[in-house]
Amino acid sequence: MYLCIVIFNTTHTNKEAKATINDLVGDSYSFFESIKMNGVGSKRMVIEDVSIGFKNILNSVADINYGNIEFRKKGILVHIAKGHKNYSWAIPFYQLHIYNTNSYSIHAQGNFIRFKNNKFLKENKKFLDRLLDLKIKNEENYSFYDTEKQI
Repeated sequence: MYLCIVIFNTTHTNKEAKATINDLVGDSYSFFESIKMNGVGSKRMVIEDVSIGFKNILNSVADINYGNIEFRKKGILVHIAKGHKNYSWAIPFYQLHIYNTNSYSIHAQGNFIRFKNNKFLKENKKFLDRLLDLKIKNEENYSFYDTEKQI
Protein backbone atom coordinates (compact mmCIF):
# COMPACT_ATOMS: atom_id res chain seq x y z
CA MET A 1 0.00 0.00 0.00
CA TYR A 2 1.30 3.43 -0.94
CA LEU A 3 0.84 6.21 1.59
CA CYS A 4 2.82 8.92 -0.15
CA ILE A 5 2.25 10.74 -3.39
CA VAL A 6 2.73 8.43 -6.35
CA ILE A 7 3.94 10.61 -9.22
CA PHE A 8 6.28 9.52 -11.98
CA ASN A 9 8.36 11.27 -14.59
CA THR A 10 6.91 9.64 -17.71
CA THR A 11 8.83 11.68 -20.27
CA HIS A 12 10.81 8.57 -21.22
CA THR A 13 9.86 4.91 -20.92
CA ASN A 14 10.68 3.49 -17.51
CA LYS A 15 9.86 -0.20 -16.94
CA GLU A 16 9.83 0.11 -13.14
CA ALA A 17 7.47 3.09 -13.21
CA LYS A 18 5.20 1.34 -15.71
CA ALA A 19 5.03 -1.77 -13.51
CA THR A 20 4.21 0.29 -10.42
CA ILE A 21 1.57 2.30 -12.27
CA ASN A 22 -0.03 -0.90 -13.61
CA ASP A 23 0.01 -2.38 -10.10
CA LEU A 24 -1.69 0.70 -8.63
CA VAL A 25 -4.27 1.65 -11.24
CA GLY A 26 -4.39 -1.35 -13.55
CA ASP A 27 -3.44 -1.85 -17.16
CA SER A 28 -4.36 0.62 -19.83
CA TYR A 29 -7.41 -0.19 -21.90
CA SER A 30 -6.93 -1.90 -25.22
CA PHE A 31 -7.64 -0.07 -28.46
CA PHE A 32 -11.02 -1.79 -28.86
CA GLU A 33 -11.98 -1.24 -25.21
CA SER A 34 -11.09 2.42 -25.64
CA ILE A 35 -13.34 2.74 -28.69
CA LYS A 36 -16.16 0.96 -26.86
CA MET A 37 -15.84 3.45 -23.97
CA ASN A 38 -15.81 6.47 -26.36
CA GLY A 39 -12.24 7.23 -25.34
CA VAL A 40 -10.26 6.90 -22.13
CA GLY A 41 -8.49 10.26 -22.06
CA SER A 42 -9.70 13.77 -21.42
CA LYS A 43 -8.80 16.83 -23.40
CA ARG A 44 -6.33 19.16 -21.74
CA MET A 45 -7.45 21.36 -18.88
CA VAL A 46 -5.82 24.38 -17.26
CA ILE A 47 -4.37 23.71 -13.82
CA GLU A 48 -5.44 26.50 -11.47
CA ASP A 49 -3.78 25.36 -8.24
CA VAL A 50 -1.98 22.38 -6.72
CA SER A 51 -0.97 21.18 -3.28
CA ILE A 52 2.55 21.74 -2.03
CA GLY A 53 3.60 18.27 -3.19
CA PHE A 54 3.16 19.35 -6.81
CA LYS A 55 4.67 22.83 -6.71
CA ASN A 56 8.07 21.56 -7.91
CA ILE A 57 6.67 19.98 -11.09
CA LEU A 58 4.71 22.97 -12.35
CA ASN A 59 6.11 25.72 -14.52
CA SER A 60 7.61 28.30 -12.20
CA VAL A 61 7.18 31.21 -14.56
CA ALA A 62 3.88 32.72 -15.66
CA ASP A 63 3.23 29.93 -18.19
CA ILE A 64 -0.11 28.17 -18.17
CA ASN A 65 0.04 24.63 -16.75
CA TYR A 66 -2.00 21.95 -18.45
CA GLY A 67 -3.12 18.53 -17.33
CA ASN A 68 -5.38 15.76 -18.50
CA ILE A 69 -6.86 12.55 -17.11
CA GLU A 70 -6.61 8.98 -18.36
CA PHE A 71 -8.90 6.14 -17.27
CA ARG A 72 -7.28 2.93 -16.10
CA LYS A 73 -9.02 -0.28 -15.01
CA LYS A 74 -8.50 0.32 -11.27
CA GLY A 75 -8.05 4.10 -11.17
CA ILE A 76 -6.85 7.11 -13.10
CA LEU A 77 -3.66 8.78 -14.21
CA VAL A 78 -3.46 12.56 -14.05
CA HIS A 79 -0.89 13.72 -16.60
CA ILE A 80 0.87 17.04 -16.10
CA ALA A 81 3.03 18.72 -18.74
CA LYS A 82 5.99 20.87 -17.65
CA GLY A 83 7.86 22.18 -20.65
CA HIS A 84 9.19 19.12 -22.45
CA LYS A 85 8.69 16.83 -19.43
CA ASN A 86 5.63 14.79 -18.57
CA TYR A 87 4.57 13.64 -15.13
CA SER A 88 1.85 11.17 -14.22
CA TRP A 89 0.03 10.93 -10.89
CA ALA A 90 -1.38 7.44 -10.28
CA ILE A 91 -4.59 7.42 -8.23
CA PRO A 92 -6.47 4.20 -7.43
CA PHE A 93 -10.26 4.65 -7.30
CA TYR A 94 -10.38 3.89 -3.58
CA GLN A 95 -8.14 6.92 -2.88
CA LEU A 96 -9.85 9.27 -5.35
CA HIS A 97 -11.99 12.17 -4.09
CA ILE A 98 -13.56 14.65 -6.51
CA TYR A 99 -14.97 18.08 -5.72
CA ASN A 100 -16.91 20.09 -8.27
CA THR A 101 -17.43 23.58 -6.85
CA ASN A 102 -16.34 26.80 -8.55
CA SER A 103 -13.58 24.66 -10.05
CA TYR A 104 -12.96 20.92 -10.43
CA SER A 105 -10.46 19.34 -8.08
CA ILE A 106 -9.04 15.87 -7.66
CA HIS A 107 -7.77 14.86 -4.23
CA ALA A 108 -5.82 11.77 -3.17
CA GLN A 109 -2.84 10.78 -1.04
CA GLY A 110 -3.01 14.10 0.85
CA ASN A 111 -2.57 16.17 -2.33
CA PHE A 112 -4.79 17.84 -4.89
CA ILE A 113 -4.93 19.36 -8.36
CA ARG A 114 -7.57 21.97 -9.11
CA PHE A 115 -8.58 22.63 -12.70
CA LYS A 116 -9.78 26.07 -13.74
CA ASN A 117 -13.46 26.40 -14.58
CA ASN A 118 -13.21 27.63 -18.16
CA LYS A 119 -14.00 26.43 -21.69
CA PHE A 120 -11.45 23.58 -21.41
CA LEU A 121 -13.22 22.18 -18.35
CA LYS A 122 -16.62 22.55 -20.02
CA GLU A 123 -15.35 20.60 -23.06
CA ASN A 124 -14.56 17.71 -20.69
CA LYS A 125 -17.94 17.62 -18.92
CA LYS A 126 -19.04 14.27 -20.42
CA PHE A 127 -15.64 12.76 -19.68
CA LEU A 128 -15.73 13.96 -16.06
CA ASP A 129 -19.27 12.58 -15.66
CA ARG A 130 -17.99 9.20 -16.86
CA LEU A 131 -15.17 9.46 -14.32
CA LEU A 132 -17.75 9.76 -11.53
CA ASP A 133 -19.68 6.80 -12.96
CA LEU A 134 -16.51 4.66 -13.06
CA LYS A 135 -15.65 5.56 -9.47
CA ILE A 136 -19.16 4.66 -8.27
CA LYS A 137 -19.10 1.40 -10.24
CA ASN A 138 -15.72 0.53 -8.72
CA GLU A 139 -16.96 1.25 -5.18
CA GLU A 140 -19.92 -1.09 -5.69
CA ASN A 141 -17.42 -3.93 -6.03
CA TYR A 142 -16.27 -3.33 -2.46
CA SER A 143 -19.53 -2.86 -0.59
CA PHE A 144 -19.09 -3.93 3.03
CA TYR A 145 -22.73 -3.58 4.02
CA ASP A 146 -25.53 -5.94 3.19
CA THR A 147 -27.93 -3.58 1.48
CA GLU A 148 -30.64 -6.24 1.14
CA LYS A 149 -30.85 -6.96 4.85
CA GLN A 150 -33.94 -5.41 6.46
CA ILE A 151 -33.71 -3.83 9.91
